[in-house]
Parts: sequence; C-alpha cells; structure tokens
Amino acid sequence: MDETARDRTRDEHGQYADRIPPESVVDVFEAREDRARPLTASDVMDALDCSRRTAHNKLNALVERGTLDTRKVGARSRVWWVPIERPAGVGDESNRSDAVSTAIRTATLPGSGPTLEARREALSAAYDYLTEHPEATKADFLRDVYHDHTAGYESAEGWWNAIQPALKGLPGVDPPEERGHLWHFLGGD
Repeated sequence: MDETARDRTRDEHGQYADRIPPESVVDVFEAREDRARPLTASDVMDALDCSRRTAHNKLNALVERGTLDTRKVGARSRVWWVPIERPAGVGDESNRSDAVSTAIRTATLPGSGPTLEARREALSAAYDYLTEHPEATKADFLRDVYHDHTAGYESAEGWWNAIQPALKGLPGVDPPEERGHLWHFLGGD
C-alpha cells in the first residue's frame, strides 16, 4: 500500500473519505471571470489538482443534483456550466422588457409593410427560442424556428442572413466568436 492511501481517512463504511467536496467544484465555476464560458474536465482538474476521473465524477454528480448542466461538444469532448435561471415569463412576449421589444421593433431588417412585420416576428421568434434554449446553433434556429416563421424567405440561408445580424444586437444575446457555432442567451437586459 502506498503512503498516500495509508494516510487517507475512511468513512463509517470503510470507503475512503472524499477529499474534494462537490462544493469545491462549484467554487471553480464561481471563480471564473467569464461566467458564461463553460468549463471542461481539464479546467476542473487543473483548478483542483485532481485526476480526470475525479473531475468527471464530481461534475457528473453535480449534473445529477441539477447544480450544473452538460453537453457533448465533440466526439470525445464535453463541457459543463452553471444553468441560468430564467425568471417566470421569460420568452413570453407579454412579459418581455421594453428594451427587448424596442430592440426588435427598431432592428434593421429588409423590407417594409407586412413583409417587415413578418421579419420582426421571425426575429422575435428567434429571440424567444434562444431564451428557451440558452445555447443554440445556427442549425437549431433553422430547424426549430425558420419553418414556422419564414418571413417571406424561400431559403433557410436567406432567412438566416437577414435574421442573425439583427439577433446579435438584442439584449442578453451572446453571438458566437468568429468561427464559433454556439449562440448563448446570457439573461435578461
């Protein structure tokens, strides 16, 4: 038996006592300067000086508790984040703030009259979608919003080319970095 194992304390069931409480992992998330940026298991490993397995075990336990959310982002990659709690009514246009309503109403979109109004409704639907799904890709918008709010566009690409520049300017919207894919909703205005 190595010296480290001999020095570790055991609980009442004879199992090694946990030296890294889950709260330490939560502290890693709270200590970030950019609270919108998800973390990887490597980020947690480095911060807590623990093994990859320990980091994964702690992160997954916090997901089960509802403290963290997770998403697979590649063939073998996963990220974790603290979910944003939305106030009741977020995504409900009747409870939308004046700032968001004004931003949608004054957004630069092509067209006039009923066409412009349909495009504002499409922008509103895209915004609502992002508030309900605080992490979304272009493909998500095209799959889940475009078909119900075509706004006179015959192609999804044409629709996206008009909607996404206006969506970037709405309160709480964090567009992807250059070459990035994930849009984030950071919360109310």
